[in-house]
Amino acid sequence: MSYRERVTRIIAGAARGIRLDVPGAGTRPTSDRVRESVFGALESMGAIDGARVLDLYAGSGALGLESWSRGAASLDLVERSRPAAAIIGRNAAAVAKALGGASAARVHQSAVRAFLGRATGPYDLVFTDPPYDIGDDAMTGDLVALAPLLTAEAVVVIERARRSSPPDLAAAGLAPVRHKAYGDTAVWWAEPAA
Repeated sequence: MSYRERVTRIIAGAARGIRLDVPGAGTRPTSDRVRESVFGALESMGAIDGARVLDLYAGSGALGLESWSRGAASLDLVERSRPAAAIIGRNAAAVAKALGGASAARVHQSAVRAFLGRATGPYDLVFTDPPYDIGDDAMTGDLVALAPLLTAEAVVVIERARRSSPPDLAAAGLAPVRHKAYGDTAVWWAEPAA
């Protein structure tokens, strides 16, 4: 992966243009095209402003940090890899500086399921972008563990490989809102079922 492919930027909001470093191995950054589409949909839903955000399998933190730049109130970023978590911390510091205040972002170097087992929430907006090779059972288990931490109006954004099985939303008490494919990437938006 070239240097150019390992660097991304905040697309919009108060920290627009801030460069984010991307870990060199073990992560798959969400493309600008996909992020632009995802955030356009979230803004039209009114899901970002003032939201308490959780970014699972955070990688570089780009999804969560983009939401913070666009008006989210707080942000928890969860990444198992110690080197990636360190990069997320630096990225979060750069965004905090651009926002001109104390950091409302917390980086958790932890496995996702372990974090969900001890987290208290509640969260209004959740991004889950696991490695494409994660199994269906593991993905479903994450969603089931996440469900009690969601507010009634929460939005969950799930990114997977297009060739992967759709997430089992019903097992976690979630209802689909939207689905879209972008090349090899598929994205689902979900909310707690009524």
